[in-house]
Amino acid sequence: MKLPVSVKIFSVIFVLAIPAFIVWNEYQRFVQTPLDLDDSQLFQINKGDNLSRVSQRLFQQGLSATPSLYLDLYGRWQGVAGKIQAGEYEITSGMTMPALLDKFVSGHVMQYRITVIEGMTAQQLLIKVREHPKITTVDPAMTLEAMLHEIDAQQSHPEGWFLPETYQFTAGTTDIEFLNRAYQKMQTVLDSAWQSRHDDLPYSTPYEVLIMASIIEKETGIAEERPEIAGVFVRRLNKGMRLQTDPTVIYGMGELYDGNIRRQDLRTDTPYNTYTRHGLPPTPICLPSEAAIEAALNPAQGDYLYFVATGEDGRHQFSTNLDDHNRAVRKYQLKQ
Repeated sequence: MKLPVSVKIFSVIFVLAIPAFIVWNEYQRFVQTPLDLDDSQLFQINKGDNLSRVSQRLFQQGLSATPSLYLDLYGRWQGVAGKIQAGEYEITSGMTMPALLDKFVSGHVMQYRITVIEGMTAQQLLIKVREHPKITTVDPAMTLEAMLHEIDAQQSHPEGWFLPETYQFTAGTTDIEFLNRAYQKMQTVLDSAWQSRHDDLPYSTPYEVLIMASIIEKETGIAEERPEIAGVFVRRLNKGMRLQTDPTVIYGMGELYDGNIRRQDLRTDTPYNTYTRHGLPPTPICLPSEAAIEAALNPAQGDYLYFVATGEDGRHQFSTNLDDHNRAVRKYQLKQ
């Protein structure tokens, strides 16, 4: 018996509809099914990885509930298969595969942070950077001086040349790359501040400003005191007086400093002993903040020539003459 044409057509449609329905159903499962994760996970796309390789790894690691071919085909269909970016990504529960692909294409990689604290030394910064688990150390034996050479810095002494602030970075950033960013930031801040300086200041180079700023940074953590401290030091320089600041002495003592500074230490001459030598020390003594640099270039006006710590919230008592200063020392330091 010969089947009517309509029946034949229906049969063909039916036969074709079955795989079409399966494909459509699988597509809907791919685009709508959220990833079933208990906790967020990190996934690394390496340089040179293509979408096919990434899809296979997602499936092998149990992060994808659909065959690896699906993501590869979807990426090709969307025209983004060749646009995924290397980096470390956070995959969260509830995210769909298309959303994950969008993340790979946008390069929305994990960001980590290191806060460079004002007043720390360059060596302390290097240790902090290398201790971070997401920072890659190029050469554990490389010194800060060698790193300055690697980043084509003009300076030979590293102290002071890395700007304190919070830096974001991605996994795999090298210690040299991180320090180069902090170095370039300091260059920008110092150059900008130097361009707007006043002519009556006792600095002949931006480096001398950096040195002064580092001393101010170590002398006070009180924002409103920075200009006053700067004013004292600028007036002492202008009058030919020694700076007589303990932090420079401590820096010059290096590993000999045990937490206490004694009268003998103040008398022992080093290039950083501002009790025995006039002028600024040869280099900065820490990493100064932008605020300390601004204070060095904008010292407070007045007649103060001395100051002593009061022991109250890190504040100081300022004096215009030695007699008043000695009375303040007896009151706050000697408790007399």
